[in-house]
Amino acid sequence: MQQLLSAHQLLVGPRGQRFSPGALLIDDDRITAVGTVAEVEQRADPDAHRLDHPQATILPGLVNGHVHLGFDSGADPAAALRASTDEELLAAMGQRARLHLAAGVTTIRDLGDRDGLITELRRSVERGEVAGPRIRAACAPLTPPGGHCSFLGGEVSGPEQIRSRVRDNARRGADVIKVMANGGQTSPDGPRMTDAQFTPHELSLIVEQAHALGLPVAVHAYTSEVIAAAVEAGVDTVEHCTFMGPDGAVDLRDSVAATMAARDIAASPALPSQWRAMWDKLGPERSQRIAERLHWLRDHGVPLLFGSDAGVPVSHHGDPVSTLELYEHIGVPPERILELATTASARGLGLAAETGALRPGLAADVVVVDGDPLVDLQKLREPALVLSAGRAFPDGRPSPL
Repeated sequence: MQQLLSAHQLLVGPRGQRFSPGALLIDDDRITAVGTVAEVEQRADPDAHRLDHPQATILPGLVNGHVHLGFDSGADPAAALRASTDEELLAAMGQRARLHLAAGVTTIRDLGDRDGLITELRRSVERGEVAGPRIRAACAPLTPPGGHCSFLGGEVSGPEQIRSRVRDNARRGADVIKVMANGGQTSPDGPRMTDAQFTPHELSLIVEQAHALGLPVAVHAYTSEVIAAAVEAGVDTVEHCTFMGPDGAVDLRDSVAATMAARDIAASPALPSQWRAMWDKLGPERSQRIAERLHWLRDHGVPLLFGSDAGVPVSHHGDPVSTLELYEHIGVPPERILELATTASARGLGLAAETGALRPGLAADVVVVDGDPLVDLQKLREPALVLSAGRAFPDGRPSPL
């Protein structure tokens, strides 16, 4: 059945493209027409299901490029994951996926779960058995023995194990290969954030193997040396991308940022939903440096991805607006923020031909919010309607796992 949605305004996705009033026509899971109400009505069947939202805005579903559905956002997500059976963990991941969808996030990229359990959830969503956003999965991230997030099952040592793990993740159905090139806080007994976990040669090998299988590479990297090596190796996205020196101080490198821009390598800052608490802990000087780094990346033309690192202790599932508020706080205009969370991130994840905008032929991933998010970003907090591939949430919600 066709669905015809109309509203006070329709945001196509790329900033500056809008219809006011605007309408959208959907056939099954695809968008078939976008434009003024009169134009779209002419394309609709007489019995099309019509939904009018005269005080609302229609926009593309949000794209969150960095989440961990296997983590519970608690004080020790690693311990909680270890204590869960596969059945328990899968059910919890399904519940967290629904939180994202309810918040208007229709696409997520999960960048690390236990042994690829995420692919089972993805299949259930694709079959329509459970409600959830489109899932791009990394499975278990590559890390050295005892390295950052080694409890997820992706430990490798040496070239043969690296090749084997990349192939194994591909067989499990990975959409992206994740590599932990620095240590991190989720593994407090493991390497520090400033510790390198792979050599430049090993990073090049990972990229070579992944690209040979048609898979992009996302690298978890904090330090400038590791970021530079990853960029030289040809990774596709740099997660966190903090440009730290060995002492933790800021070490911005213009030449590396210029190379990222030239090669279209995206930076995914993966800033948490509870960034205000984090900034209070860091203090005004260090917080200002985070803001300056984000502007510096943009000024160099580095593509940015929206991601919240949902699942870690300072970032909740299903709260995209709190992370987007950070960009508002540092002076990014709302139109650019919405573009970042939709069109730009879909493009950075290689999904521009599938989602991220409201255009004929794309998936019907749609959010309707009361009011105007270009004036007040908070309007995104309670969507009046969410469509994922044309299916309404929660009204069209299938049975849970």
